[in-house]
Amino acid sequence: MATFVLQTEPSTYSYQDLVRDKGTTWDGVSNPVALKHLRTIRPGDTLFIYHTGDEKQVVGVARADSEPYPDPKLGDPKRVVIDLVPVRALAKPVPLSAFRTDPLLRSTDLVRLPRLSVIPLDAKQGERVKKLAGSK
Repeated sequence: MATFVLQTEPSTYSYQDLVRDKGTTWDGVSNPVALKHLRTIRPGDTLFIYHTGDEKQVVGVARADSEPYPDPKLGDPKRVVIDLVPVRALAKPVPLSAFRTDPLLRSTDLVRLPRLSVIPLDAKQGERVKKLAGSK
C-alpha cells in the first residue's frame, strides 16, 4: 500500500468534517503534478490529512476507498477525484516544522513544494510520520 499527504484548508474542509461525514469525495485538485499523484492512489492506500493555513500539521489518517475517477461535476476526464474514509485522528499532530527538521522527511514535497496538494511518501517516510504522531 502507498502513502500520501492530502492538504486541505481546515476552514474549507477539515479532518473533523471527514469524520462527521464518514467519508467524502476528494475533489478540487487542479495542479497537473498533484493530479498525477492523485491518479496513482489505489483503494486501501494510507492518506495523511494535512491542515494548511494557521495549523500546518498532519492531523489525521484516512484510507482511499476508490480508484481515481473523473470528477462528475466537471465533465473533464483529466480532473480526477477519489473517495476516502476516515481512519483515526492523530494522538499527536505532526507539524510542518517536524518535516523540515527530520532527516527523513525534509526531502518530501511537503517541504520542497508546499503548495502541492497531493504528496506521495515512501514507506520509510510514512512510518516516520506515524512514529512522530505516536502511532504504530
